[in-house]
Amino acid sequence: MSSNTRIPSTEVTGLYGMVIRRFSERLLGHMPEQVGVYWHNPKILRFFMGLGRKSQKWHECDENLKSLAHMAVSSVVGCSWCLDFGYLMAHNSGLDEAKVREVPKWRESDVYTPLERDVLTYAEAMSHTPPTVTDALVERLSEAIGEAALIELTAFIGLTNVTTRMNVALGIQSQGFAASCGLPPLASPSGNVASST
Repeated sequence: MSSNTRIPSTEVTGLYGMVIRRFSERLLGHMPEQVGVYWHNPKILRFFMGLGRKSQKWHECDENLKSLAHMAVSSVVGCSWCLDFGYLMAHNSGLDEAKVREVPKWRESDVYTPLERDVLTYAEAMSHTPPTVTDALVERLSEAIGEAALIELTAFIGLTNVTTRMNVALGIQSQGFAASCGLPPLASPSGNVASST
């Protein structure tokens, strides 16, 4: 386990800690270092875990589109932990691994539909400071997936921005979840992030 976090991981204790440990071990094989970092303030950890669980109950927007958006945000923000975890979760959920793998260099890849390209563009545009979302992009997405799904996608991207930025700020890095499951490595980012259209 890495020790490069800006706040050192602490021992996860108590009943709630035991529940988290069992859940993590069942899902990932071990408890992520991230949990030990956030355990310095268990209320914050519980809040974000609760948000994550609640967002899993949103079903207006296609899961593949949300997975691509998650990976796009993680790539733009630079959260290696989120990229690694997102790739593993896409694999475990039976989503399109080949497309998820290519997200860090999606602009050069030919595996995406025009709708998926718009979703990736939207996720990146929302992640810029200030955001670079355009009326034309929102109009295309609204026509393609409907307003309820677009609101869900927007909320999901916003939530992903919060968690990825927290991880980066705290120095939480990839723990090799995807590699430990034998998944091929992610594509390397191209560094060419254009503005939204």
